[in-house]
Amino acid sequence: MTTPTLAPVTVVNHPLVQHKLTLMREKETSTASFRRLLREISLLLAYEITRELPMTLRRIETPIQEMDAPTIDGKKLALISILRAGNGLMDGILELIPAARVGFVGLYRDPETLQPVQYYYKVPQQLEDRVTIVVDPMLATGNSTAAAIDLLKASGAKDIRFLCLLASPEGIARLQEVHPDVSIVTAAIDEKLDDHGYIVPGLGDAGDRMFGTK
Repeated sequence: MTTPTLAPVTVVNHPLVQHKLTLMREKETSTASFRRLLREISLLLAYEITRELPMTLRRIETPIQEMDAPTIDGKKLALISILRAGNGLMDGILELIPAARVGFVGLYRDPETLQPVQYYYKVPQQLEDRVTIVVDPMLATGNSTAAAIDLLKASGAKDIRFLCLLASPEGIARLQEVHPDVSIVTAAIDEKLDDHGYIVPGLGDAGDRMFGTK
């Protein structure tokens, strides 16, 4: 049996990304600062994940003359947030791509089994014709991300990319096992998962830190 070619895993090691990530990791960082930093870092990560969008040429007229100018081809992007923490990344990306279509996948992790439980699903139409970017700050066990991508593929999505702030080796392995065609962009790959499925050293629960619910 032929082993499938794995889509790339990209770690964005830009100094601004790494500096902001360090500030977010610190336990004394306030909710307001964490939220602001997440928005800022999402813009930088979005730049990387949209690097290879399909392009075409469109005839335009500058103040000087006509020219064939590059423009993004195809339908608007679909930006899918895995609730609830994904919204922190999505808000920043929408500043860069305000015309993107937006969808939401509601999943929570069962604390005993660490398996995802679905409670909400609403996504744009014609996903088969769109580049679909799935966002969630943490790729921990990978189970929730894999489940969300299962749902998106069932809705027709073909070109799917995943954007996160932190990833664990276990989460990457899990996602590549079930969705080897999905590329991953992250700010860092941390050491491991602990017994509760949290990324180590990590930054805690991104949703709790973003919304101040800890």
